[in-house]
Amino acid sequence: MESPPSFLRKTMVRVLLLGLVIILVRFAYVVTITGESCNRGDFCFFSLPNNLNLVISPADDLHWIKSVQFYSSIFHDLISEGYLSPESKTLCVETTALGQEVFSLREIGVKNSIGISKKAYMPLVVRGQGHAIPFQDNTFDFIFSGGGRLGKSLKQLEFAEEITRTLKPQGFAVVHVAATDTYSFNSFLDLFNSCSLVKMRDLDGGGFDSSSMPHIREFVIQKVAHQTMKNSGGGAGDGKCWIPGYKRDLIRDAEPLIQEEPLKPWITLKRNIQNVKYIPSMVDIRFKSRYVYVDVGARSYGSSIGSWFKKLYPKQNQTFDVFAIEADKAFHHEYKIKKKVQLLPFAAWVRNETLSFEINHDPGKEVEAKAMGSRGMGRIQPVSKSSSSLAGEVNLIQGFDFADWLNKSVRERDFVVMKMDVEGTEFDLIPRLIKTGAICLIDELFLECHYNRWQRCCPGQRSLKYNKTYNQCLQLFTSLRQSGVLVHQWW
Repeated sequence: MESPPSFLRKTMVRVLLLGLVIILVRFAYVVTITGESCNRGDFCFFSLPNNLNLVISPADDLHWIKSVQFYSSIFHDLISEGYLSPESKTLCVETTALGQEVFSLREIGVKNSIGISKKAYMPLVVRGQGHAIPFQDNTFDFIFSGGGRLGKSLKQLEFAEEITRTLKPQGFAVVHVAATDTYSFNSFLDLFNSCSLVKMRDLDGGGFDSSSMPHIREFVIQKVAHQTMKNSGGGAGDGKCWIPGYKRDLIRDAEPLIQEEPLKPWITLKRNIQNVKYIPSMVDIRFKSRYVYVDVGARSYGSSIGSWFKKLYPKQNQTFDVFAIEADKAFHHEYKIKKKVQLLPFAAWVRNETLSFEINHDPGKEVEAKAMGSRGMGRIQPVSKSSSSLAGEVNLIQGFDFADWLNKSVRERDFVVMKMDVEGTEFDLIPRLIKTGAICLIDELFLECHYNRWQRCCPGQRSLKYNKTYNQCLQLFTSLRQSGVLVHQWW
């Protein structure tokens, strides 16, 4: 057993060595990061505020130092490029737990700096969140958001809008996000109203947080002097969508359209579903402000919402607002217990008016449908054109201007997925969507086009139910892709 004097000497030596390590680390920090010599009055110790109660465990020492060094380097670059100055009133949004970003700013001379986080850490950090910044409009010259926190937020649009609101006109905001693809970056920029992109660069995570963000993309954006809101409620009024290159790339990489009319369409089109390339399987959709699925001609919940969209569509863990548009009253009761689906119990149409709704079966299917207890497909048309040539159940229902509803319900910054199965009415709805510009709001469309296809029951005979040809359907799909909509041939 060691004698007390020997143990005491060893303890003192360890304390002295620890003090020496701290001095050396501080020396390296000052010389390599801040560019200063070590002849300052504080002897190169961290110049912490007197009322800062800094408690860091030995295990966190290295992470703290690396974090401060990383952010100090970032802020030095921004000062040298003119985006930040020692006089800037600066905010760090959802800063790290110990306020390393704010500490780094104050260390390099940007004294008027503060951070917000869920937990206050005075005097560096006050309580606040990115989607609810506790400061007035036009307060800060410079705002920083690191760590990819905007991308991790469940309220990304509000997060971005709060940065814009509290930033002074002509002020700069710098946001770090995880680097992925062009689609997500453009979606990210669309979150910021009244701001323009000044600079973008890729960074190495610096090693201090490489597990969660090994690669960082840095955006420098500037708030314009006169706020001009980006389109927030609809597409182009002339029906022409501006199609950026990254959207054209998606359409180019999509599965090709079936050029030749299939002899057995019920088999060919169903097999083609296996070739479909969904947008979320090709790109990162994380920076969209909202996620919407619209099922036009939804029928029962299990017809496509429950059996396909909920189970198979790659949603990237995003929560979608689901709208079911279904005119047939026979299916309405199902949606009363589906709290996460909003039912629009009307027929999607080109204007608001009363329509004739006819339930019919394809030739040869009447007996099969009755045996299985299934319900035929419903078709709509103006009451004045209603005909008794299609024997079946006929009711009067309310149609609504679908393009007008879409323009009012979603925005260009939203991610909108749509399935449309409207028994031939697509040849009325799609031109209306294009004319009003509402088509520009749809990112991905799954469309069943109805034409006088070959009958399964009767070889060599075509259906008399529809008067369009397969070539007309193909032209419809082609026009949609040319309009910037990634449309898929659905079944």
